[in-house]
Amino acid sequence: MQALRIFTTGGTIDKIYFDAQSEYEVGEPQIGEILREMNVQLRFEITPLMRKDSLDMNDADRARIRSAVAAATENRIVITHGTDTMTQTAAALAGIADKTIVLTGALNPARFRGSDAMFNIGGALAAAQIAPPGIYIYMNGRVFDARRVRKNRERNRFEDKA
Repeated sequence: MQALRIFTTGGTIDKIYFDAQSEYEVGEPQIGEILREMNVQLRFEITPLMRKDSLDMNDADRARIRSAVAAATENRIVITHGTDTMTQTAAALAGIADKTIVLTGALNPARFRGSDAMFNIGGALAAAQIAPPGIYIYMNGRVFDARRVRKNRERNRFEDKA
């Protein structure tokens, strides 16, 4: 079985909250622990790239992600990412050939009970294994073509572009 590369960039999935005032920091990547706890029987390598809220990401950060993905020897890639600018990073990955790239994140931190993190990670791993080469976003139980998706902030979900 071919190995899958996982890049972590931060976002809500890795947030740690300190008080009721919503003071937080982006902590250590949670995906490795989640995959171990779920007894995932898939060969994977995790590479942390940064620990940022996606609203704090800039073009240099997206170039760093693109460079890492392009240089990866694996052709099946999952990227954990904040949801607010996930579509911008997906657009920055356009043109990388012969790789299946799936971005995912969480609307609630992985450390929170009832978080969507585990579900989204599982869906992203499955999508990365079976989808043809291209760039996808896995959120809310759906695999989206990254060119045709948007985050609906009012409904707190991802959906097809109108």
